[in-house]
Amino acid sequence: MENKTLLDLFVDGARKGWTVGINSILPNLVMAFALMQVLTITGAMKLIGTVFGPAMGVFGLPGEAVTVLLTSWLSMAGGVGVAASLYSESMLNNGQVSILMPAIYLMGAQVQYMGRLLGVSETPKHWWPLLFTNSIVTALISMIIMRFFL
Repeated sequence: MENKTLLDLFVDGARKGWTVGINSILPNLVMAFALMQVLTITGAMKLIGTVFGPAMGVFGLPGEAVTVLLTSWLSMAGGVGVAASLYSESMLNNGQVSILMPAIYLMGAQVQYMGRLLGVSETPKHWWPLLFTNSIVTALISMIIMRFFL
């Protein structure tokens, strides 16, 4: 086994991190920003805001914030990208982004992890709905708690 210096280990880790960022995180962020533009240009964002306004209002959020949750269910980086996009468009304020952040990470990327983790670990499929439901419920509870503290 080759003895590596601390600098060599750091550089190796930086290279791996760069690869993950460029190949995994960046495409999800670009997808999120593109999705937001499509929804805004087509007027679908206004419709989403109207339809989901009452439900998201429970958490102190505008209806458009549901797009953050739906996107984060597919990809955490995508959810963060959508939240950043809504924030930059003044659809979300600092407090509302704070309410959403724990939910993004509690339920984030479940679709990706379904194959990556549950399939590889050979978790019996009859447990998958319970695992997904648990993550979504804890995410909703986190938003209520965050609203209480803000």
